[in-house]
Amino acid sequence: MPAIQAVKGARDFYPEDLALRRWMYERIRRVSESYGYQEFDGPFLERLELYAAKSGEELVKEQSFVFPDRGGEMITLRPELTLSLARMIAARSSTLPRPIRWWSFGPFWRYERPQKGRAREFYQWNIDLLGPENAQADAEIASVAAALFRAVGLGPDRIRILVNNRRLVDSQLEALGIPADRRPGLLRAIDRRDKTTAAAWASQVQQEGLSAEQFAGLAAMLENKQAWREAPELTAFFDAAETLGASDYLAYDPTVVRGLDYYTGTVFEARDAGGRHRAVLGGGRYDNLVADVGGDPVPGVGFALGDVVLGLVLRENDALPDLRPSPSQVLVTAFDEASIQDSLRLAVDLRAEGLKAEWYPQADRLPKQLKYADRLGIPIALIAGPDERDAGTVTVKDLRSRQQLQVPRAELGRRLRQMLEPPRGS
Repeated sequence: MPAIQAVKGARDFYPEDLALRRWMYERIRRVSESYGYQEFDGPFLERLELYAAKSGEELVKEQSFVFPDRGGEMITLRPELTLSLARMIAARSSTLPRPIRWWSFGPFWRYERPQKGRAREFYQWNIDLLGPENAQADAEIASVAAALFRAVGLGPDRIRILVNNRRLVDSQLEALGIPADRRPGLLRAIDRRDKTTAAAWASQVQQEGLSAEQFAGLAAMLENKQAWREAPELTAFFDAAETLGASDYLAYDPTVVRGLDYYTGTVFEARDAGGRHRAVLGGGRYDNLVADVGGDPVPGVGFALGDVVLGLVLRENDALPDLRPSPSQVLVTAFDEASIQDSLRLAVDLRAEGLKAEWYPQADRLPKQLKYADRLGIPIALIAGPDERDAGTVTVKDLRSRQQLQVPRAELGRRLRQMLEPPRGS
């Protein structure tokens, strides 16, 4: 029988892969909580109608995993979380204290063509601030992103958060004489500008019905790096971001518009400095979304960051951590067949003292057992053979320093905890 392959676009998480995902989660959690955000989550399954009205046709018709349930209702695996968040806020919008600061990290699914930096199943950090309707709230969200990049070792020379404003863009398009009903399609075309060739993009934009003069005006608009100075919302945003210590990561970019229909104000994307990947994160202000799904009006701002692209950027910048997948602090070796029961008891005793101890389950040659511990990054190995049993001791081998010592069995737990304590100042 041929080997059964994983579903296309899904990922296997071997222990070392899961260790990286947990490392990301832990830093995301620390940064989110340092700003006072509460962790939440939504269901993996949602009704398709939740996305149909506000996300845009591309997400609904091309990128979502959609299927009928047994009752005939159309269901989708969640392709994003903002609309689930809006639905949850709408259900309790009259009772939730404001402001609402929520974050989440979990799996999502999009039916896309798998390629480097893009999978059909991925993990995503979502963080949102709801209640305040001002540029300072937008700047706080951007500063959270900057704090995460610092926490994972990506400085502003390696990654940038590019900022624009939908209201500014809308006024620019209005000045070009482009009708309001054509702007959503044009915004989606602008959002895909870096995903296609210049000729293909020009052809796509022309399909939106622009005149030659309007097309020239649009091209000039997308090259104007100083337009933000005429937008009070953006000048206030950059002032607040400087106060928050995030300005070194931020830059105005007129080509950033975000393709989803629900954005209403400031929008942003994070890009690697080399421009080799799609956006590391994307988000912005969505002031009408909670009301649109049936709740009281609650303005909001937030972003989503995917683990796939972040992992690629970390790898290319030599910023990946040196992680060991094994949680074990101690390997209890099996000296010989006669020692197996004693090794089992020793492992049990160590666990009772709060140490993470695993037992090597067969009496292989000792070098093989030590090699196993080395490969998994287990820092300490214990040897308890006949000589140690007679003396009431255990041989403790520190695999980090290659030193070993004899420790009385009664003192073993205390001595191991001392050896495993991180150095002062680390």
